[in-house]
Amino acid sequence: MRFVVTAGPTREPLDPVRFISNRSSGKMGYAIAEAARAQKHEVTLISGPATVKPPRGVTTIPVITGDEMHDAVHRAVPDCDVLVMCAAVSDYKPAIRSARKIKKRKSAFALKLVPVRDILASLPRRHDYLVIGFAAETHDLKKNAKKKLREKNCDAIVANDVSGSETGMESDENEVAIFFRDGETKTISRAPKKNIARELVKIFEKMFEKSLTKKS
Repeated sequence: MRFVVTAGPTREPLDPVRFISNRSSGKMGYAIAEAARAQKHEVTLISGPATVKPPRGVTTIPVITGDEMHDAVHRAVPDCDVLVMCAAVSDYKPAIRSARKIKKRKSAFALKLVPVRDILASLPRRHDYLVIGFAAETHDLKKNAKKKLREKNCDAIVANDVSGSETGMESDENEVAIFFRDGETKTISRAPKKNIARELVKIFEKMFEKSLTKKS
């Protein structure tokens, strides 16, 4: 199988030295890429500025901004079987990027933000590859994950609670709930992200095999 995995945060520049970003470390996405490669799958990893090194044997495409990740994903998906959108793409970016460092001032500073292109929403409604979305939530996890599953036309959503510090962003551990298009739900209890990644890859493999059966 051919996997395309996105991982890490994106950075939206305000000026040459400042940017808007988030706490994503890239650990979950990198663990998924590593687990898929360990199963002998072909893996392309599209990564923002992560805090971990890319696993061996995968094709790594480094990006910085959400627009760069959007374009890289669209170039990669025509040749993939499974798209795993694990990256924490910034929702907003500065409306104007200053070519020079913005100097500190005594008065208040208002920053106008505009939406970053939504990669999942930009994918064709009909596609021949599985689309796995991720949802990092601080509240109403089930409700928000199911809404994203429906609105973004995903085959499954992997959701996790990031309101604490013991699991989720920056942590080496995670616990997730997987919501499927047919209404089924599976949970993976708290464990190291590498262990969870191996379980997720097994689930994705079964989903892909099932999709092939439906087509035949």
